[in-house]
Amino acid sequence: MKNILNKKPENFSIKKIEWSKIQQDMKEKLGNDIYESWLKKIDFVDEFSNYILISVSTRFIRDWITSRYLDQILQIVKVHRKEISRIEFIINDQKKEIINLENKINESQKNNKDNQNISFIKDSFFQYNRIDPNKNLENFIIGPSNKLAFEASKKVSEDLSHYNPLYLYGGVGMGKTHLLNAIGLNLKSKKKIMFISAERFMYQFVKSIKTNEMVKFKDYFRNTDILLIDDIQFMNGKEAMQEEFFHTFNALIDKGSQVIVSADRPPNKLSRIQERIKSRFAGGLVVDIQNPDYELRYKIVRAKIDELKLNQSTTINVPEEIQKFISSEISTSIRELVGALNRIVSFSRIYNKLPTLAETKAILKDLLNLSENKVTIDLIQTIVCQFFKISKNEMLSARRSRYLVRPRQTAIYLAKLLTSKSLPEIGRSFSNRDHTTVIHSVKTIERLRNEDKELNLNIDNLKNKILYNKENEI
Repeated sequence: MKNILNKKPENFSIKKIEWSKIQQDMKEKLGNDIYESWLKKIDFVDEFSNYILISVSTRFIRDWITSRYLDQILQIVKVHRKEISRIEFIINDQKKEIINLENKINESQKNNKDNQNISFIKDSFFQYNRIDPNKNLENFIIGPSNKLAFEASKKVSEDLSHYNPLYLYGGVGMGKTHLLNAIGLNLKSKKKIMFISAERFMYQFVKSIKTNEMVKFKDYFRNTDILLIDDIQFMNGKEAMQEEFFHTFNALIDKGSQVIVSADRPPNKLSRIQERIKSRFAGGLVVDIQNPDYELRYKIVRAKIDELKLNQSTTINVPEEIQKFISSEISTSIRELVGALNRIVSFSRIYNKLPTLAETKAILKDLLNLSENKVTIDLIQTIVCQFFKISKNEMLSARRSRYLVRPRQTAIYLAKLLTSKSLPEIGRSFSNRDHTTVIHSVKTIERLRNEDKELNLNIDNLKNKILYNKENEI
């Protein structure tokens, strides 16, 4: 990774000029109101081999931009830099941490001519250990659906000898990452912490192979005291990486280090993960985080409003009627619940008025439909596979046989049509396929629907079965 603070001035100025062009494109394509309200606040930080790093002033702005405009911004960036495949955010406060890290690295380089691990560790700052000081055990809202997971996480953060490994699983946006972050936050002053997603583990693994740094990779991971790894399900199908993870896992357990893992399903239902890895996970404490009930959702809405009042200079008043409506209707995940509240608050700020209940329903139309129909990518995959009489493993495989490609493209198209997932999220649900593959699949099916009446009819039938969840009627 490039040194952020020690750039050549001419290189940095070129990038600043290019970023100003990108900002102008965002203004033209997304509109002046959106640009002035949200996108103008983005600052360019750095560009790497396949992604750019940008900063915003608050987490609220980051979350809003990510949920509403990230895909469009990425497409605009790719016009100027075709090799860019993703965008990473930091909050402005984190710049201080970067500066401190760079200073330490520069000092080490002056005092130690034979420091071979400097570049590897410096690069790791961006890839790992993004512990958020605002996600702690104290502000985790507890209810019947997540109490056991909370208590287990609290116990581990107090006494590492209790559960090893600790395996937390639940749907998207249920608080798994919050709990992993909270454990890391509690222990980072006492222990060497490694907090990483399975996706980033994979990225660094591949990078280390390409740069002949596997010895450093192994040392870095196996010398940690606590490994927190998020979204382990994304390790599916990567045999070489699973092999390395298995040995890393065993090495950590053998030396008494703690391993905490999160996933969207229990160990025995992880697809394309080695049986011996699933067995290791099942040998620890496995805890389910279930969907929050109405009381917990209402508590979360109230807590989020209080948090916004503390963090924002303006007064935030959301009528109790709307609070209860959101808590009642948005039941699929906590993340969507908070996202719905953010939309209401943003509407209030932009138009300088509180929305009525009717306006609230219009603002949250897509979320309300998603909640009502409970359409998931997993459901779409299951129904499409049953319709075309193939297995889900065949659909998610790398094989490109015609009898598999069309069902796979159909499922991807329906996922884009019937869910609110972003293109990268859909790609990850189809064995980590690139978002460009998703775009190609969608465009292919859209074209074929105009040319092939039978295919068009089949897709309409599939759409109706998915929307009404009539899985057993296929």
